[in-house]
Amino acid sequence: MNPSIDLSGKKALVTGAGRGIGRAIALALAEAGADVVVCARSSEDIAAVAEAIRKGGRAALAIPCDVTDPERVRQMAAKVNDEFGPIDILVNNAGRGESHKFLTHPDELWHEMLAVNLTSVYYVTKAFVAGMVERRRGRIINIASVASKVGGRYIAAYTAAKHGVLGLTRALALELAGYRITVNAICPGFVDTPMTDASVANIASRTGMSEEEARQTLEKMSPQNRLIKPEEVAAVAVLLASDIAQGINGQAINVDGGMVMF
Repeated sequence: MNPSIDLSGKKALVTGAGRGIGRAIALALAEAGADVVVCARSSEDIAAVAEAIRKGGRAALAIPCDVTDPERVRQMAAKVNDEFGPIDILVNNAGRGESHKFLTHPDELWHEMLAVNLTSVYYVTKAFVAGMVERRRGRIINIASVASKVGGRYIAAYTAAKHGVLGLTRALALELAGYRITVNAICPGFVDTPMTDASVANIASRTGMSEEEARQTLEKMSPQNRLIKPEEVAAVAVLLASDIAQGINGQAINVDGGMVMF
C-alpha cells in the first residue's frame, strides 16, 4: 500500500466485506490506518475479517446485515453509531451477479439483482450520509462494474443495476459536493473472487467447457489476459478514501486491464 496515504483517525464501513473485493478493501483500509466496520450476511466470514483487522492493530466491528432490507440497515447504522462512532468512509461493495437469457428471464431474478446491487447502495448511503453532511466531510465509494459502462449478453438485470449505481454515484457527487463529501465508483472487470468462481462454474455447466476453459474465456476478455486481483481494486479504494483524493468526485474508475476498450 502507498505509505503516503494515512487514514489514521478515520472510521470506515465496508458492506459485503466477508470475502473477495470487500474483504480486500476492509483489510487495505485498516492497513492504511482506519478503524473498520465490516458488514455482510455471513457472520462467520466477517468475524474472521474483523479479527484479522484487530491483529493488525486497528479497531474493528463485525455486524451481520442484509443490506436489501431497509429496517436491518437502519438497525445496523444505529449499532455502528452507538458502538463505533461516526463513519468517515463508506464503501458500498455488497453485490451479486447472475445471468439469464432475457426471453425467459424470471421477474424474481430482475428484482433480486436490482435489490442487492442498486437499492442496497441507496439504503446504506441514506443511513450514513446525514452524519457526513452534519460533519461536512466524507468519502462514499461504490463498487460498480465494467457493466456500469457497457452491456453484456445474458446479464440484463445485473447490467441495469450497475448502470444505476453509476447514475446514483454521479447524482450524489453533485448534490453532496458542497458538504466536502466525494462520491465515486470503482468499475472492476472480472476479479479473481468467489463471485467469478461461480460465473466460471455457470459457464462450464451451460456450455460443456471445463472450468479451466471457462476461466480462460473470462481471462481473454481482458487485453492483459488475466483476472484482476482484489487487492488492485482495494488500492484504488484506499486512494479515493484519502485526503489527497479530494478533487476526485463523480468519477467511475475502471480496474479492468483495459477490458472496456478491447
